Amino acid sequence: MTTPIPATLIPGDGIGPEIVDATLAAFDALGAPFVWDRQIAGLGGVQLAGDPLPAATLDSIRRTRLALKGPLETPSGGGYRSSNVRLREEFKLYANLRPAKTIIPGGRYDHIDLVVVRENLEGLYIGHEHYVQIDDDPHAVAMATGINTRAGSRRLLEYAFDTAVATGRKKVTIVHKANIMKALTGIFLETGLELYERKYKGQFEIDTVIIDACAMKLVLKPEQFDMLVTTNLFGDILSDLVAGLVGGLGMAPGANIGLDAAIFEAVHGSAPDIAGKGIANPTALLLAAALMLDHVKLPDLATRLRTAIDQTLNVDKVRTGDLGGTANTAAFTAALVSRIRGI
Repeated sequence: MTTPIPATLIPGDGIGPEIVDATLAAFDALGAPFVWDRQIAGLGGVQLAGDPLPAATLDSIRRTRLALKGPLETPSGGGYRSSNVRLREEFKLYANLRPAKTIIPGGRYDHIDLVVVRENLEGLYIGHEHYVQIDDDPHAVAMATGINTRAGSRRLLEYAFDTAVATGRKKVTIVHKANIMKALTGIFLETGLELYERKYKGQFEIDTVIIDACAMKLVLKPEQFDMLVTTNLFGDILSDLVAGLVGGLGMAPGANIGLDAAIFEAVHGSAPDIAGKGIANPTALLLAAALMLDHVKLPDLATRLRTAIDQTLNVDKVRTGDLGGTANTAAFTAALVSRIRGI
């Protein structure tokens, strides 16, 4: 009998509850042993508890150290910070894992199989910003400070390199801008090359590329890359770029990994314009669920889920409207569950 695994469930805002319900149906069909503690965050947290990240939600994640969440909406005004950023900071989720793999063939790009590993806590995203007043203009000068540390860089790079070895990646490319930002991104590049020479040499090929050249090469010939590892800002941009190569954010799962917690998510928005219409595509969250199964050492279930997603989309041709199909969320979920039970 499989040991039950406690996990926090955050349905989120907008289409979040709809795609979370589809994902729970898939987990049930797989017999995944998660025991859910359902919590609220985002706009729902503000409405019910006066906080986008209520104390009960944070306490739940501290207890379970594992969470699956739908998209969260950051309320406008009121000085609210992004709930996603706060979660990363609260639980020191230093690594953002963003795989991008072609599921539906025949698009502008094909046979894409890339992973972006992004540092999640440092760089310009630390939020050290201020204005300098000149004469009567209080916002005459805007300044931001980015900080990358040797320890933070090494921690992220070790995670990326270990993941590359564990998953059989053949090449890891360090993406940087050390030709201009010699200190801020130079320390990341330097740390990565030193770490490779000392600990990982021969286990995979190492490569380096400047961020702007990397963006161009991804569009021209993405197959030249295997795994990209980079700093926070560059990773934010590149992870969305590679999602575009496989059909957009609706096909893009995300994992945020820390020493004491891991949170899995669909990285797209809450899409309030289609919320409640039953037409949302749950694929991104389903793929995040597969990452979650990998994380808790249930790779066979993760493989079954990915196989069922592929068969539903490409054999049964059951697709939601954003993928050119006519199925609503419920029909897609039913077809997926049927596939899971048949595998």
